[in-house]
Amino acid sequence: MTSVLHAVWKKSRRCESGHCVEIADLAVAVGIRDSVSPQQHLIISPESFRIFVDGVKSGEFDRV
Repeated sequence: MTSVLHAVWKKSRRCESGHCVEIADLAVAVGIRDSVSPQQHLIISPESFRIFVDGVKSGEFDRV
């Protein structure tokens, strides 16, 4: 697994505020963090990340 310290973190090109969600491909996992607090992060499985993205796309979190 790619180290979180050496990971390449990516954020949306639409993020202009500096308060952005960033993701990193860690080979066998996906890292997620807030650009404001990069030292804090979540590590989830690629399958869980796909389920989350599908939920976002389908509007599952629109009321959150």
